[in-house]
Amino acid sequence: MIVVTGATGNVGRPLTQALAEAGEQVTAVSRHAAAVPDGVRHVVADLSEPDGLASALGGAKALFLLLSGDLHAPGARPTDIIDLAAASGVRRVVLLSSQGVATRPLGPSRIAVRAVEDALRESGLDWAVVRPGGFASNALAWAESVRTQGVVAAPFGDVGVPVVDPVDIAETAAACLLDDRHTGGVFELTGPEVITPRQQAEVIAAALGSPVRFHELTREEAKAAMTQFVPPELADDTLDIISAPNPAELRISPDVERVLGRAPSSFNAWVARNIDVFR
Repeated sequence: MIVVTGATGNVGRPLTQALAEAGEQVTAVSRHAAAVPDGVRHVVADLSEPDGLASALGGAKALFLLLSGDLHAPGARPTDIIDLAAASGVRRVVLLSSQGVATRPLGPSRIAVRAVEDALRESGLDWAVVRPGGFASNALAWAESVRTQGVVAAPFGDVGVPVVDPVDIAETAAACLLDDRHTGGVFELTGPEVITPRQQAEVIAAALGSPVRFHELTREEAKAAMTQFVPPELADDTLDIISAPNPAELRISPDVERVLGRAPSSFNAWVARNIDVFR
């Protein structure tokens, strides 16, 4: 059995589906009740209270670990989940980390995530780490404003990064969970091209066949919106990257193609697949 945390999110949902389609027994873990694919067991648990995972981990051979926002907060102990997994007999953990661990190692939230990576390496378990950059699905934050006002509001409108399709992250994670060849690997995941928020708005407009206006937020406005969902230090670390990406953050990584044998999906492809949420 494979346990998938964050199983109803943008990465966890396609990962759960991919594993189920591969014939694996899957336990989907999320904070709230949710629909899961046929044949998948669902467990409601809060990762900030690792003991709640105990029933999900019983009998599991592998774990996909996604650190939710509250696990980046001061006082959180995400490494307890790794200890619990090992004590439960789990043999393999695939961690969803962040590109910023390598490109911005001194960012407060990155230091915390690196500590989880280090704990996993030292755990004695088989492991792999996936480090995506910006997610294409962050554009879902614009869905309501596009539907109701025809507006995309974002900071740093003409600064781009190679955003990655969450399905590429999920399929890479699935490969790491199922294939011993990827054990001990650290995979940096990006899309195939650098794209700015303004260009993303243009892609959405083209797919809709109707105008979408771009409105540039200040850094302060963007942080206020982000801190409704994530700790302030994580918001600041993210804004530092998207305001002035360094050369490593602009690099198109070969790792999606190296693992999956195909090129990473473009933002255009992600929009085409998800355009209904913007209508």
